[in-house]
Amino acid sequence: MQDNNISRAKALHYSTIVVDTHNDTMMKVINPITWLPRKNLGNKTGLHIDISKLQSGGLRAAFFAAFTPGFKNNPYERSNSMLLALINALHWTAATNTDSVALAANHRDIVDIFNKGKIAMIPSIEGAYSLNEENAMGLLRQYYDLGVRCIALQWNYSNALGEGTHRKYKGGGTSSGGLTALGSAVVKEMNRLGMVVDVSHMAESTFWDTIEASEAPIIASHSGVFSLKNHPRNLTDRQLKALAEKDGVVQIVFCQGFLTDGVASVADVVNHIDYVVNLVGVDYVGLGSDFDGAKMPKDLPDASYLYSITEELVKRGYSDVDIKKILGENSLRLLKNVEEHSTQQKKSNEALPGIRITYGENSPLVSSTSQLRAAVQLSESTNIDPESIKAVLDGISYPAAYDIAEGELYFSIPHQLREKFHVITFKAADFSGAAASSTTIFHTNKNWFTFGKYSEKK
Repeated sequence: MQDNNISRAKALHYSTIVVDTHNDTMMKVINPITWLPRKNLGNKTGLHIDISKLQSGGLRAAFFAAFTPGFKNNPYERSNSMLLALINALHWTAATNTDSVALAANHRDIVDIFNKGKIAMIPSIEGAYSLNEENAMGLLRQYYDLGVRCIALQWNYSNALGEGTHRKYKGGGTSSGGLTALGSAVVKEMNRLGMVVDVSHMAESTFWDTIEASEAPIIASHSGVFSLKNHPRNLTDRQLKALAEKDGVVQIVFCQGFLTDGVASVADVVNHIDYVVNLVGVDYVGLGSDFDGAKMPKDLPDASYLYSITEELVKRGYSDVDIKKILGENSLRLLKNVEEHSTQQKKSNEALPGIRITYGENSPLVSSTSQLRAAVQLSESTNIDPESIKAVLDGISYPAAYDIAEGELYFSIPHQLREKFHVITFKAADFSGAAASSTTIFHTNKNWFTFGKYSEKK
């Protein structure tokens, strides 16, 4: 009977789109000095996640977090630089392993990538410490352009968006209150764009304000049950019920310290799943490992052992239908529902204008030239409205210009850039108002390249 259960579990696990909504692997991929990618997950590594471990464990869709804890010095620019470095590292990983992985922008992409036998990678952000009153809306749209589909507003420390679990600021000083007015505006803009709002790492007051502010379902990307383990990062019964009422999903974390007082095991992970199922139902729970960001259970040391969760669910008598929901269907449903709330994703299905903006073979651009440029391709009947040409640098919009002879948009950087990584968007429209834009990441050192050139040295 035990052998039959193991065979059933493995057959079920490896035929399902298993979704994990949080890991910190990109922090281990980048060079700690340059922040450029250096470790190829296509090779075997000592990390919790590499591609061979994902394949062995049957993990078919993973949210890769761009993480920042906030900084005391130059906090907004430095946080933005780190987030962009980690997003860039994920793009680099996908571009260097096209036979086995691909980036996904929505739930349909995840299904398509799974059907092609590949692993879906979804960019996310943990700790939106780059956002402030001046840049928040512009940066959110640029992060969206770069593929980010989920953002945790805080990572423990409080910020301009609201209060974190620590209830104090990185630079010192206690905080109070929940979601700020800017935080509420960010939540609504995320709803419009089709980005999932993640409530892990929030103070409870911020959680409740977010529940009220969001019109779309929300997620706790890697949290546990407070009633099983008294920890400020875990969710109370009242919070779990509120998430379910919002058609959200709590993704059970594998971090030992959030599961139990002793050495954790797969059984402890499933204990937390059981609790949520018994409290609010099987439709509102999933998996959020925290691979490469926490100490794992003794019998789940890395992603290659992920099938053991399915074995434990089978052992406890869960049906195939309910196991599939826990492994990934609940997460895919949430993504689909968030996308359906989005006006931006509906707009992206409209006909394209007669303008196409691209970056050259050597992109990303390098700011040592003090001028950024992008190529423009126009249909025969299209003319650019000069008043429409804009450049958005790190969330701030500036006028830009069109070099007709070269067929390029160009923008002179108005101030010295202090940090390593930046994001630029060029925008233009024709006289009917049909607009086009293109976004890329660039690095400030002319000897280093990220997108387009994937070696560390020029």
